Amino acid sequence: MDIRIEQASLRWQHHCVFSNLNLSLPAGHWTSILGQSGVGKSSLLQLLCGIADDAEIEGRIECSDGRPLQGRVAWMAQQDLLLPWLSLLDNVLLGARLRQGTPSAEQKELGHYLLQQVGLADRALSLPAQLSGGQRQRVALARTLFQDQPLICMDEPFSALDAITRLRLQDLAAKLLSGRTVLMITHDPLEALRLSDRIQVLRGTPAHLTDPLLPSGTVPRSVDAPEVLEYQGRLLRMLAEDTP
Repeated sequence: MDIRIEQASLRWQHHCVFSNLNLSLPAGHWTSILGQSGVGKSSLLQLLCGIADDAEIEGRIECSDGRPLQGRVAWMAQQDLLLPWLSLLDNVLLGARLRQGTPSAEQKELGHYLLQQVGLADRALSLPAQLSGGQRQRVALARTLFQDQPLICMDEPFSALDAITRLRLQDLAAKLLSGRTVLMITHDPLEALRLSDRIQVLRGTPAHLTDPLLPSGTVPRSVDAPEVLEYQGRLLRMLAEDTP
């Protein structure tokens, strides 16, 4: 399902975050948006997810299937947001628990399968406090996949992890989210270049999006691939220009 934001404007506390902004999210592609802190990246994500309640919003969101996007977005945040009193399996099944109380046998089977996919099948009954930060984000990824929504929005999902764990989670996300429509917010050009089909920079006041950068090759791309290094330098220079 293709998704398009057209002529979007967002004001918060009398401040114009962005105006007349257009963004296309092609079906089955991973799009990343880079930008300095405070430029409006998370606000754009919240607009798509329908949770920018305190903002003045104009514009429209169109889906190629003709249906509203509202209620069809899976969200993965920087924090894992696992409920500490629930097992890993019950955290994965949280959406089903909230909607219907008791998950079905098929949903439980799917939950176990997703924990297997993220390498935690043997920890299904463990509590989040028993896991490392990287393991907790694996559970959060499994929970995101369980929601099975047309659009997955990711807000700095790996930024709190150490460098090696971050690379491993990127590899896992690239595998499990292959063929999905993903929008990721990140501060890290290398992360965007490893995972994305399209990369845009949100910059300026009010903010606007640059034309898409379209890296070649299969994801996850190697950290030392020549094109990755070239584009990383270009993106870093662009971001440095925006630093006050």
